Amino acid sequence: MTENIQDAVTELVAYALRTGLIAHEDIIYAVNCVIRELGLDTYEGEEAAVTDCAQKIPDQELDDGTWLERTLKIMDDYACANGICESDSVVYRDLFDTRLMGVLTPRPSEVICRFRQLYQEDPQKATDFYYDFARNTDYIRRYRISKDLKWVTKTPYGDLDITINLSKPEKDPKAIAAARNAKQSGYPKCQLCRENEGYTGRVDHPARENHRVIPVTIQNSQWGFQYSPYVYYNEHCIVFNSQHIPMKIEHGTFCKLFDFVKQFPHYFVGSNADLPIVGGSILSHDHFQGGHYEFAMAKAPVTRNFTVKGFEDVKAGIVKWPMSVIRLSGPDTERIIALADVVLTKWRSYTDEAAFIFAETDGTPHNTITPIARKRGENYELDLVLRNNITTKEHPLGVFHPHAQLHHIKKENIGLIEVMGLAVLPARLKGEMAVLKKAMLDGTDIRSNPEIEKHADWVDTFSPKYDHIDAGNIDKILQDEIGEVFMHVLEDAGVYKQTQEGQKAFDRFTQTLA
Repeated sequence: MTENIQDAVTELVAYALRTGLIAHEDIIYAVNCVIRELGLDTYEGEEAAVTDCAQKIPDQELDDGTWLERTLKIMDDYACANGICESDSVVYRDLFDTRLMGVLTPRPSEVICRFRQLYQEDPQKATDFYYDFARNTDYIRRYRISKDLKWVTKTPYGDLDITINLSKPEKDPKAIAAARNAKQSGYPKCQLCRENEGYTGRVDHPARENHRVIPVTIQNSQWGFQYSPYVYYNEHCIVFNSQHIPMKIEHGTFCKLFDFVKQFPHYFVGSNADLPIVGGSILSHDHFQGGHYEFAMAKAPVTRNFTVKGFEDVKAGIVKWPMSVIRLSGPDTERIIALADVVLTKWRSYTDEAAFIFAETDGTPHNTITPIARKRGENYELDLVLRNNITTKEHPLGVFHPHAQLHHIKKENIGLIEVMGLAVLPARLKGEMAVLKKAMLDGTDIRSNPEIEKHADWVDTFSPKYDHIDAGNIDKILQDEIGEVFMHVLEDAGVYKQTQEGQKAFDRFTQTLA
């Protein structure tokens, strides 16, 4: 073990050198920092060994993170075997190896300075640097994300992105118990707060020693720019208010979205809605999500245009999408924002009983908007997705929410990412689909298996569509059918359905904007 751990120290510091986290002058210092964390008092290697090792790291292993994964595993194993880690579990291993990476991560001021230098050349150069940096520090664990299952399903609305999320580690029972028994801390207030930068973490809060935030000014207020550690799509970023204040969709939201897009025109940015059920998972902290990616919704065409009196200079139209989307576009963001205000104000108070849309019931508001901004050539676009979170006895989780017959695939809330056309499905589906596949091929009774019985009606529904299902086509069939379920999930979440009646009701709303 000692020989392995000494080699691992060399390999880790060599990785840091090769990726630019440290300079050649930092090698001895970095080695000493690493051995300190490992409880070692000697290093048996040489400075030259680090330099030599850095040159020999295969490019592929560098790019996919496998070199780092293997090196950190040796160190985690050593820490667990020698009592440095409290418990041999993914939670405690993550806390430990993040601390290791933290000592190799440059200080915030250095990262910010480099980002700003590159931004003066080109905003995309700055984000390219920062994204690579977040991956190289292991803040984004590439080797875990590569395990996510991803595919594309063709639908009448375009190509939907489907992912089964396997990169977010599940907590082990010991860690859950420790978190329950731990002294409750209000620091940081949430996982989006600026105070996470460099935070050591605990069993109920991820370590962030290797996390660095880029400060940005949005509408004369201080915000932070970072990447999501789980990157559901290319350069999945989070833009968050420096103050821990609740999310709210209002005039200022539209202004902030476009301010960010003007600073980073190669990125889209959007906000989750500000009401439970239709909002995101963290409504307590004002934030947006964006990235360098074009979703199916962004590619979807406008099916019909309409004009709002006084805003003839702003193009307005209804998008061909399973959810209810109004797209505003034009060269002048102030005019787009002014019309967006009109839409939001009208929608907040809008009731159409025939379409089962109620602005409020018993004083509880239901209508809000999920907005997404982007630049398109010389014009700007703002997609306004109409949302409503009303519940009934028949649909206790929400009328405009995945309906019960779809919960076997997707039960969770439909937030910004799903709205745009990317399904983030639970990890349980990987195991369930493997069991289901075997049962279908073997011809065994699906309903007799507690793990997959919830999928039985679904299988009965789609099986007749295929002349035969065998080992050669079953994987593609299951992927396509999961994708179709997601399409229906989005249709359920749409306040105006893709029917003649539903679209007439949509037109009734747009006519009130004049």
